[in-house]
This record gives sequence, structure tokens and C-alpha cells, in this order.
Amino acid sequence: MVALMQAIGLSRHFGGLRAVDNVDFALEAGEIHALIGPNGAGKTTFVSLLSGRVPVQSGQILLGGEEITHLPAHARVKKGIAYTFQITSIYPRLTVYDNVALAAQSAGARPLRPPVLAALERVNLSGLDTELAGNLSYGHQRLLELAMGLALRPRVLILDEPTQGLAAGEIEGFKALVQGLVPETTVLLIEHNMEVVMDLATRITVLNFGQVLATGNPAEIRANAAVQDAYLGGHA
Repeated sequence: MVALMQAIGLSRHFGGLRAVDNVDFALEAGEIHALIGPNGAGKTTFVSLLSGRVPVQSGQILLGGEEITHLPAHARVKKGIAYTFQITSIYPRLTVYDNVALAAQSAGARPLRPPVLAALERVNLSGLDTELAGNLSYGHQRLLELAMGLALRPRVLILDEPTQGLAAGEIEGFKALVQGLVPETTVLLIEHNMEVVMDLATRITVLNFGQVLATGNPAEIRANAAVQDAYLGGHA
């Protein structure tokens, strides 16, 4: 069975730093796959390679069996890869509706209104569509960013530290929201909150020093001695 998205021998070095070093990775359709590892392990660089925001030095990226290694980021969006950022990337002076409409428009949606309203409803922001995005609470801004990603109608949704800065109650809502996205959307999740990772992930890949340390289900990752030493601190 062909993985929905695959990296083969993927590498990106910055001077002497091997940020991503010969990584093989497979994302199966309909899963929530978490990417974890210590700070500086190469997680954000790796997903930036997948999304086209950082050029690949060597290796291949396949989407549904099609090579996309050298496609620019905007072309990958049209192929169905959406990447929401570690830092909220909304347009604060535009309304909530217009933020999502810009995303839907970039994905070629015609007419715009139905997919915009559907995305806002999916993240429970329907009643805030006329609000200026910059006036929203931080938690609502993160949900807006997610709505913008969903408006792109992605096959693969990459979420980079989505629960950072959220209150405990907001995190519970976020987990339920992400669980509701699959199997229609495949999710690749970078997350430091291990409770979120263990609750959500079907599979987990651990990066360390730019290389894959382990891949497995949550129970396998918890029990992996090398992962405990490198990241979980022996307290899995």
C-alpha cells in the first residue's frame, strides 16, 4: 500500500548543522501521526521541507506516489498540503471571515462562502465571523488559523505546536476537534505536550539530532529505552 506522503533519504544541512539527516518517513492516509523530539531535533525543519518552505538538499518527497520534491510551497498547497505555524499567522486587521476566505480563495474555491462557513463551523467560530481577527483571544486565534488550514481542503494538515499557549480547557476542545478531522484529513502533528500526543496519535516518530530515533504506536514509544533517554527523561 502506497503511503499518502513519504520522505526518502531527506536531508537539509545548514553549514555544519545536520538539521535533517537522511530521514525516511511515511504518513499513512487517515492517521494522526505525531512528530516529537527535543528542542533542536529538526522537527520544524523537517515539516518545512515537506511543505516546501525550505528547499530539499537531498532525498525525495512523494505525495500519493507523485514526486513533489522540488515543487514550491504554493504548488504543494494546491496538491493538498496545509501547514499551520508554530506562531499564529493570521491577518489581524481583517475579519475572521476574510482570513478564511483568503485561504479558500488560494485553494481555488468557487464560490467562497460555503467552504468558509463550513471551516468556521468546524472549529466553532461561526458566531465570530465579522470580528476583527486581531481582537480574538489567543485560543480563538489558534482556532482561526486551523480554520484557514481546513479551508484549503487539505489531504495532509501539518500542525506545528498547535496547543502552545492554550488553556487546559482549550486543549481538550482542540483534541476533540482534531479527532473529528480524521480519516477525511490526515494529520501530522508537532507537539511538546506529551499528554496531547499520547491521546491523539495513531503513530509517533521521534527525531533526535536530525535523525529518526524511533517510530511506533504510543505504547511502543513509551516503552522505548532510547526514546526515554533522549526525550522522555525516563518518566514515560
